[in-house]
Amino acid sequence: MSDKFNQRLPWLKRYPLLGPVFGLSFVLILFQCMVHFHRGMDFLTPDTVGLILTQTVVVATGTLGMTMIIVSGGIDLSAGSMVALTGVVAGVILRSGHSSWLAVLAAILVGAFAGLINGGIIARFNMMPFIVTLGSMGAGRGLAKWVADNQSVNYNFGITDGVNGLMNNPSILHAASSPQWWTSLGPNDQPNPMPTMTPDWLYNICAHFMPVAPGHPGELYMPLWMPPMGVLILLVLTVAMSIVLNRSVFGRHIFALGSNEDTARLCGLRTKTLKVVVYMLAGMFIGLAGVFDLARLRQGDPTVAIGLELDIIAAVVIGGASLNGGVGSIWGAIIGALTMTSLRSGTVQMGWPSYIQEIIIGVVIVLAVGVDKIRSRGLKG
Repeated sequence: MSDKFNQRLPWLKRYPLLGPVFGLSFVLILFQCMVHFHRGMDFLTPDTVGLILTQTVVVATGTLGMTMIIVSGGIDLSAGSMVALTGVVAGVILRSGHSSWLAVLAAILVGAFAGLINGGIIARFNMMPFIVTLGSMGAGRGLAKWVADNQSVNYNFGITDGVNGLMNNPSILHAASSPQWWTSLGPNDQPNPMPTMTPDWLYNICAHFMPVAPGHPGELYMPLWMPPMGVLILLVLTVAMSIVLNRSVFGRHIFALGSNEDTARLCGLRTKTLKVVVYMLAGMFIGLAGVFDLARLRQGDPTVAIGLELDIIAAVVIGGASLNGGVGSIWGAIIGALTMTSLRSGTVQMGWPSYIQEIIIGVVIVLAVGVDKIRSRGLKG
């Protein structure tokens, strides 16, 4: 088996995303056939694709940081708890009347501080990342409940106001001749306009993809498949992190650390400092994922994201990363996140109960780890 794997290894090295793309394609085609034959519906509709993209944002943002951690040879089991904690912190700030910018900044800083503590303990005391982050998983969940006073944190924002606009598109796009560009319905069905006008050229482009409001030719309805701002932010961050991990000296150091820490230390790398920086940067992405989760739910909930760390880790491994460290891909992790979200969306459309979803996700995680082991044996020859 190892010889056959080695014969195919040059192709895998040249096209490392083939495996994740095949896995995603298999899931999409499988559920398209199942939903079509069993429910008489199409799974791959524009609205469903838009919904999958939106739901993927939280998991995919977490994979940006988790990929760095796993490539460096570590792991983080506290991601789900930290998403809940950072979301609650941002919600408390919004409830206090502060701006969305301050809430986003606070969530990212809290995530960075949590990563700094995890990385500092792991590096300073040479402890196993599994044990350290397992402890911080419980501590983070407890802190989230304490900050939220063990209840949901609600704030008085409309569906597209402030931070909520990151994950919810406005409902109507107005022409440039209109006095307002974006409108949406807020509390008590009152409009929440943003006094900005779209240029004619942008409106004309959108008119090709968005339906015209009946009786109002200057207004376009925002279809469900139009991705919200969070999807666009994720795309920009993915491109940036792919460049950082694959084209920068810092990225090369992360791969070297995960491949062989002792060798990296002998080559002059400050491995302890590098671990702390990796966990801190990953914490910033977890904090941003908490903001996206807050915007999606429109409230801070200390009980959300239970088991989210498993989805994130599975997505990274499905994307081609090795739990042994030294191997990983940002784009592969994003494809893995899409695969996980598509699995959940497909099971919902099939009408399967939640426990079936959890069983399937558990099987996928085991299979992903098994594929990682086979891949590692092939690399060793």
